[in-house]
Amino acid sequence: MAEVMQDYATSEATNEGAADQTATKTMNMIEAINSAMDVMMDRDPDVVIMGEDVGYFGGVFRCTAGLQAKHGKTRVFDTPISECGIVGVAVGMGAYGLRPVPEIQFADYIYPGIDQLISEAARLRYRSAGEFIAPITVRSPFGGGIFGGQTHSQSPESLFTHVSGLKTVIPSTPYDAKGLLISAIEDNDPVIFFEPKRIYNGPFTGYYDRPVEPWSKHAASKVPTGHYRIPLGKANIVRAGEALTILAYGTMVHVAQAVVEANGVDAEVIDLRTLLPLDIETIEASVKKTGRCLIVHEATRTSGFGAELSALVQERCFYHLEAPVERVTGFDTPYPHSLEWAYFPGPIRIGRAIAKIMKD
Repeated sequence: MAEVMQDYATSEATNEGAADQTATKTMNMIEAINSAMDVMMDRDPDVVIMGEDVGYFGGVFRCTAGLQAKHGKTRVFDTPISECGIVGVAVGMGAYGLRPVPEIQFADYIYPGIDQLISEAARLRYRSAGEFIAPITVRSPFGGGIFGGQTHSQSPESLFTHVSGLKTVIPSTPYDAKGLLISAIEDNDPVIFFEPKRIYNGPFTGYYDRPVEPWSKHAASKVPTGHYRIPLGKANIVRAGEALTILAYGTMVHVAQAVVEANGVDAEVIDLRTLLPLDIETIEASVKKTGRCLIVHEATRTSGFGAELSALVQERCFYHLEAPVERVTGFDTPYPHSLEWAYFPGPIRIGRAIAKIMKD
């Protein structure tokens, strides 16, 4: 295993350098995700894509558009409406030697497949003493932003970070989405890859009289058209600062950054990118430098991933803290339909939390 990890680390460093020399294209997150799967299917004949409407239709959000036409119906195919069946079949395909990339149409629908993910995929390597693996990447859009209500807007990431053997990844930019997805597909362990649908399509143009969000200009970016990796388990410092550390992932990275810049706060904003494995070293170094920590996520507060982050910061940085760790999250209520912008952590609530921390 050590030799395998060393080989991966070497190829990672080489490939990241090579990626800088490749052609780039402006992509939104949907296009970057599509490009990642296309590149991997070109490189590896064992990569297959499966899910509801991913074939001819190209997926409900068009993430798999054109892939069946290019790679064929045996490698990109539709499945019945059975999340348990989708994940279960993917586990068997992975054990057989393939690298399936199943799509769960919305994260809210993933619950019927949880038994397969926890009892089979996450434990297969350990239970078989390494004889079998489950190299599957379960893609799913998560979070709000489309007024989807209670059945199309949930953020269940913390459920999966509790499971040994699963990796949980959440990108915040098109560049990260492609590099992280490629790393996930090439990984020999099962990965839950949540895609924040609120920033799927690039600049947000508003729904129901909502204004254009100030961070939407960052939702499309230059992305290499070829193969490159971003290693799992490595956070990204998207904004350096000295007075406050803000931990976020997905859409909330952009929201937090916009609030900081609007209020002139000298905050360091860290995009976790991977919740498990977690880059605790980057977090610890930042909090020890700033002495203050704010955690922002869209999921409900109780037992959300922010609680784990808060505990880790307290354990590792207690004597460096100048104020209690604060969290700004979704509320402990059913997800609202028409009031989702009140549910999101936004400028008002994040601004109040920053003021409280900086006052202490």
